Amino acid sequence: MEITTGTERLDFERCYIVVQSRDRRFDGVFYTAVRTTGIYCRPSCPARTPASRNVSFHRTAAAAQTAGYRACKRCLPDATPGSPDWDLAATVAGRAMRLIGDGVVDREGVGGLAARLGYTPRHLSRLLTTELGAGPLALARTQRAQTARVLVESTGLSLTDVAFAAGFSSVRQFNETMQEVYAATPSELRGRRGVRGGAAGAIELRVAVRTPFAGRALLRFLADRAVSGVEVADVRPDGTGWYARTLDLPHGPGAARVELADVDGVGSSYVAMVLMLDDLRDTSAAVARMRALLDADADPIAIDGHLGADPALAHLVARRPGLRVPGHVDGHELAVRAVLGQQVTVVAARTAAARLVAAHGRPISTQVEGLTHLFPTAEVVAAIDPADFRMPRARGRALVGLSSALAAGDLVLDRGPDRNDVRRDLVALPGIGPWTADYIALRALGHPDIWLPTDVGVRNALAGHGPVDPGRWAPWRSYALLHLWTSLSDPPPASPPDSLEE
Repeated sequence: MEITTGTERLDFERCYIVVQSRDRRFDGVFYTAVRTTGIYCRPSCPARTPASRNVSFHRTAAAAQTAGYRACKRCLPDATPGSPDWDLAATVAGRAMRLIGDGVVDREGVGGLAARLGYTPRHLSRLLTTELGAGPLALARTQRAQTARVLVESTGLSLTDVAFAAGFSSVRQFNETMQEVYAATPSELRGRRGVRGGAAGAIELRVAVRTPFAGRALLRFLADRAVSGVEVADVRPDGTGWYARTLDLPHGPGAARVELADVDGVGSSYVAMVLMLDDLRDTSAAVARMRALLDADADPIAIDGHLGADPALAHLVARRPGLRVPGHVDGHELAVRAVLGQQVTVVAARTAAARLVAAHGRPISTQVEGLTHLFPTAEVVAAIDPADFRMPRARGRALVGLSSALAAGDLVLDRGPDRNDVRRDLVALPGIGPWTADYIALRALGHPDIWLPTDVGVRNALAGHGPVDPGRWAPWRSYALLHLWTSLSDPPPASPPDSLEE
């Protein structure tokens, strides 16, 4: 069943049918508010289904809170993946939600968020209220409350540390917000659930993802491209394992480590993550960026259903249900690595990036062996003489030109600007062609409908398939692309035994 998205109103009858069936696929897509209890829930809440006359539906938790509802203590509606519509439609509201999740409002205020999106604060507030039912301040407040609840219930941080890690300006504001949103004090929330211990300075969290989740394929992709000093991965014989990387965050450096394995089923599950931060105020930004890396908000049921209906992809989708498009934690880093990867193998691109990190990256100390550097900033790369790169001179100039545009703010890759504008600005730079621009859109901007017709891997994967029409795979061509790339590592199909002549 499809629920209307974008600027259209939620369809009441369809939403109510979802609630009656407790369909977990729609957790995070909308929220159910119950007038008689004053609470809001996820669609799959196990409580008795309320009468239709007593419910209303809201696109965001912030909208439900603005309408005066508290979060359900049974289904924890905020512990869900985000709406997949933010990446699919990439509307102003969707881009704003991504930036709010990264903590932009907490760091720069509503004016900073509006400037990034190209609107006045008043117009942006009006637009978000119309489309999402809440303005930017309310949305940011909900984000802080959600982060705080997770930290309260899953870490041993002091409640004062939790308050500032979640982005609150004072402990009093923290206490009042938690009481209003969850009808419980932070101490009461902590008392309900056991707190797990961890390494000193480490924050253990669970990242919500929709299932099925092809964690092993995601790990393999990241491990094959891991850059020494910045990334480390360990793949076990069964294909599960962990991935870790450094993070260049607004208030200081950090690192994150995630466990990755396949998760079956329909609904939502969790990926275990550990954060190691120099400044706790970067908690929300670190979580948001790692969620983007994991493509945590994707809707695998919708994607697999659409792509699996095509004979050219059906066997690939069946082999890896819930395949994700690996995102990235830093648009600048991904863009530089994309240029380094032009017309070379994955191994050669990884080696070139490792040389760049060793020569120009910022050394840091982490709790993960092998994580030793932050990736060089745009300013640092822009100052390098193109002749110093071990690559064709034209590509070196393209790398420096790209980094100069990023350093000057002429090009922004944080999911805030319109994707079409970003692509136009990219291809206008010398040495940045359509493949590079689209690869950046695929991973840095989270674009779900990228197709790379000239890519060698795509051509090899489609060899022998006969004519195909990639247009039929829209709006999920990015996922079709990953299925094709991933299939290149599959063993060839077994040949049928020769028939025996009698």
